[in-house]
Amino acid sequence: MTEIRSICVYCGSSSGVDRSFELAAAQLGRTMAENGLRLVYGGGTKGLMGAVSRGVMEGGGKVCGIIPRFLMHKEATEEALGSLDELIITEDMHERKHAMFERADAFVTLPGGIGTLEEVIEIMTWAQLGRHTKPIVLANIDGFWNPLIALLDHMREAGFIHTAHRVQPLVIDRAEDIVPAIVAAANGAAGEAAVIERL
Repeated sequence: MTEIRSICVYCGSSSGVDRSFELAAAQLGRTMAENGLRLVYGGGTKGLMGAVSRGVMEGGGKVCGIIPRFLMHKEATEEALGSLDELIITEDMHERKHAMFERADAFVTLPGGIGTLEEVIEIMTWAQLGRHTKPIVLANIDGFWNPLIALLDHMREAGFIHTAHRVQPLVIDRAEDIVPAIVAAANGAAGEAAVIERL
């Protein structure tokens, strides 16, 4: 059994066009707080980043923001950054991602853009190479990650993912099911009915 204490959440610094994305981010934050799980995230205070961090803080949970110096005024406000329990300022994106990885026991990817995609792909790559066995979740809110799931299936079928058992994110459609699925995965359980394993 692996104890889950902190979850790294990757997500957009904007809210996207679908209101359900922001609602899901806030719900995830509240569920994390209810379960005593610390949020590790990119430090932004806008968009989905802001929604998930506020959800955690409003529920009395702990938040660790990790942000590169050059993004501080683009993705966050000084006042909001001051409300975080821990703020780590890095010099570049590489340092930020490594710090997030080191502080997390699991990873959740909410909807987002190219940066969000790059973050989860890197974590999946590290899993494929045997560098970690931490649970990885694609929060498939309103089917947002369906194209990525289809691409991963295609890559496997074409013979380019040879360790598919390591590249096996949990695909979860509802924000409230994410934390229970991570705990089940960490305990080696098969998971709950709400979890659909692809790959």
